[in-house]
Amino acid sequence: MSAPRTLYDKIWRSHLVEDKGDGFALLYMDAHLLDEHTSAPAFEGLRARNMGVRRPAATIAVVDHCAPTLERAHGVADARSRLLIEALERNVAQFGVTYFALDDARQGITHVVGPEQGLALPGATIACGDSHVSTHGALGALSFGIGTSEIEHVLASQTLLVRRSGTMRVELSGRLATGVSAKDLIMALVGRIGAAGAQGHAVEFAGPLVRALSMEGRLTLSNMSVEAGATAALIAPDETTFTYLRGRPYAPQGELWDKAVAHWRTLCSDPGAGFDRELAFDASDLAPQVTWGTSPQHVLPVTGRVPDPNDEPDRDRRRAMLRSLDYMGLVAGAPLIGTRIDKVFVGSCTNGRIEDVRAAAAVARGRTVAGHVQALVVPGSGLVKQQAEREGLDRVLRAAGFEWREPGCSMCLAMNEDRLLPGERSASTSNRNFEGRQGPGGRTHLVSPAMAAAAAVRGAIADVRELR
Repeated sequence: MSAPRTLYDKIWRSHLVEDKGDGFALLYMDAHLLDEHTSAPAFEGLRARNMGVRRPAATIAVVDHCAPTLERAHGVADARSRLLIEALERNVAQFGVTYFALDDARQGITHVVGPEQGLALPGATIACGDSHVSTHGALGALSFGIGTSEIEHVLASQTLLVRRSGTMRVELSGRLATGVSAKDLIMALVGRIGAAGAQGHAVEFAGPLVRALSMEGRLTLSNMSVEAGATAALIAPDETTFTYLRGRPYAPQGELWDKAVAHWRTLCSDPGAGFDRELAFDASDLAPQVTWGTSPQHVLPVTGRVPDPNDEPDRDRRRAMLRSLDYMGLVAGAPLIGTRIDKVFVGSCTNGRIEDVRAAAAVARGRTVAGHVQALVVPGSGLVKQQAEREGLDRVLRAAGFEWREPGCSMCLAMNEDRLLPGERSASTSNRNFEGRQGPGGRTHLVSPAMAAAAAVRGAIADVRELR
């Protein structure tokens, strides 16, 4: 009998083309996601070598990073964004790649589009020129965030040279309290183990709490695993996965569906399978989370106070804390609650799905955005936008004073007109709070959608549990 294997092991072996030795292997990629931000040099490389795309049908391109979220009918105003989008349009036309254009309802952020189209299937491998492709692990797919030269390699060969990761199992238990979401869960976990806590490891999330999460919650959990340094995330497929995938455009249909589900049920780590690291986390007492610094690991419960660098014995960490507090304009010991907010952003590949819009709308209903706050809700895809509008969520949000935008990455990384001005402070549902991430000099507090909406109506960081 073969030794027990992890889910990572099973997917790796089933996609192995050639073992290169020293931990490296050539793996087959089932799907390849492209955007306008990183793909242009790769297509130029194909032209220079007079090569084509190996599997155009397995390759999907979208506009997300630079996508304008206002007045699309008038074109793309930003010159750099327009050049990138036009280059992508030329490339997909020449190489026969499926493309979801700005006027296509399926357009959106790659990591929202992939799952909702059924491209992310259990046991599949997925490549994308963006680290948050880890999101797809929520469906049991093994994903790889890659660079431009690797994008070119996948386009040409449908394979990727990969270094094997270590494996890490994170057992999550307990029940999330009212006002606490999967975003709070992963933020707390990153805060606990640190920005390098999972470095070099593919993290498999398991346990009763993971099974209790919706698919949207699992996608959020997997999305931010890279903020702890993970190379990928994985969640073994179950009935929640199958229900979510049934009927998706790229998912198996008819008899093939039944065969696929029978196989997917085998995609779990075997009892006794060995992991390089294991961690257990009970979330029963978890409170809504807020970041205070310039790394996702700088996180505290909303009821907490800004930490004092003088309490940190490690000199390098103390320096980093001092720099973060100076950049963020915060004072040690001050309460997080009440910190004035200028802008609110609900969206991104972390929290741009229908469940996230619903959570924001639930808090916004019957309330009004504070007069000094600009609040944006940016759906993760056109399909999310359509569903939210069918449910009337856009009307609830607009009535409260939120701006209802077109889909794209938006203020997550400020590659279009949606950004913070120097010194402005945001409550954001995105995944990174680095210096300048949302605009040069901008200050970012990462929160859940419900917490973002609470900040919008209060005009400051607030505990959403007090608004219910």
